[in-house]
Amino acid sequence: MRNNPIIQFKVTCMALLLTLALACKQQKKAPEDATGITASETRAPSDITSKFAIEIFDDRAIEIINSDAKIEVLASGFEWTEGPLYVEDGNYLLFSDIPNNKVYKLNAQNDTITYLHPSGFSGEDFTGAEPGSNGLLLSPQGDLVIMQHGNRQVAKMNAPIASPKVDYTTIVNRYQGKRFNSPNDGVYDTEGNLYFTDPPYGLPGQMEDPEKELEFQGVYCLLTSGELVLVDKLSRPNGVGLSPDNNTLYVAVSDPEGAVWQTYNLKAPGIVDKKELLFDVTHLVGKENEDGLPDGLKVNKDGILFATGPGGVWVFNPEGKVLARIRTGQKTANCAFGKDEKKLFMTADDYILAVDLK
Repeated sequence: MRNNPIIQFKVTCMALLLTLALACKQQKKAPEDATGITASETRAPSDITSKFAIEIFDDRAIEIINSDAKIEVLASGFEWTEGPLYVEDGNYLLFSDIPNNKVYKLNAQNDTITYLHPSGFSGEDFTGAEPGSNGLLLSPQGDLVIMQHGNRQVAKMNAPIASPKVDYTTIVNRYQGKRFNSPNDGVYDTEGNLYFTDPPYGLPGQMEDPEKELEFQGVYCLLTSGELVLVDKLSRPNGVGLSPDNNTLYVAVSDPEGAVWQTYNLKAPGIVDKKELLFDVTHLVGKENEDGLPDGLKVNKDGILFATGPGGVWVFNPEGKVLARIRTGQKTANCAFGKDEKKLFMTADDYILAVDLK
């Protein structure tokens, strides 16, 4: 959502090192993912592609993705992948493996190396399932900003992104003197204000953790002035994104009893004058072939939302109309656009997947 610096395939036979087509992957006990659902047993890449499908619900989707687009399995064998970030200056993908407390780098040749370790918890003897980093993003200054579960903070890496170093500075870690739960995902607006979510998933005991200091789970905006604004309190705030004009904030709620995406009309940074429901998928929770809950999301330059949820990645127009769905066959945590938004990277269970966009 291991220590070998190359692509981490878990195998029961040496054949996987020779060919993916004949791969047989070792069964593992998977961690609890960021939505509270146990991640499934890993499977061979051929099993992944057989379950992949593009569902088209509106002609507008044809301008975004081909109905016969094929999935790519770029890497595998992690624990629970999250927080994908495409770095155009270098043409590589960064992503978190939350249980293993690492950030990995996947280059254009699909070689994977450890980029940061530890990435989200700098102490010792973490007793929970999710100590590592989650969301990764670039600040307006080009710094790598990390949502750190175990350290319970939003942090900045004190090194150029091309020369990573395990050295972090706290950007923000408290609201009104109380420590955050476990910052999850974030997005900067064009003015440099930072919106981020703070669910309980990184706490070892989650909602019942004795170290939990806040009585709620929040959506925040850290203004460029340094002021921290509480935008809203939600049961399980998760992925977050902004419309291209910065007037609409989107938040995924990964609560099985209220699995929804919310929209907030922003009259000023961090200040909401209207909150509305974008889409509700609560009725799909627990249904066959609908694994997952609203989780990570990204908004493209045209305002189209790509939001992970039941069954894979949902594609919405700004008004909440479902245009398409990318069925991954996996519990899918997050996604990120590649160069010129022509590729969609997806973190799904222990996989890194990709599909071409138009």
